[in-house]
Amino acid sequence: MELKFSVAGRISKPVDEVFEAVVSPDSLSQYFTTGGAKGRLQTGAEVTWDFHDFPGAFPVLVQEVVQNEKIVLQWEADRKTATWTTVTMEFTPLDANRTLVRISELGWPDTEAGLTSCLGNCEGWTGMLCAMKVWMEHGIKLRDGFYK
Repeated sequence: MELKFSVAGRISKPVDEVFEAVVSPDSLSQYFTTGGAKGRLQTGAEVTWDFHDFPGAFPVLVQEVVQNEKIVLQWEADRKTATWTTVTMEFTPLDANRTLVRISELGWPDTEAGLTSCLGNCEGWTGMLCAMKVWMEHGIKLRDGFYK
């Protein structure tokens, strides 16, 4: 059995603004990476993401970026088992001021530890989408103080 998931949410902003909120480290640090993001997401880049709930910067290897459409990256999703996964983010304009963001992740081993890590990341990406929505639409930093 392949362990994978896909989550999605709609943001009431144009696709170019939503895409920029993900590729820009300054923006990503506002609503997602509670410990900060370093480096812009662009094809071939290695950037780092840090989270208060998982201290220590995670290396993120950017495989592909298609402006306003898709980001594919790999990262160490589970440090305990040294499992690297592939994350695909897709951006679909629903109209001029509304964007669907779909995040899919795969690559865990078919083990109890793999399942636990997969479910944890599903929760994390769902939280990211919720935090991005309230930050972009209302200027609220949902994750502020949530983990620290």
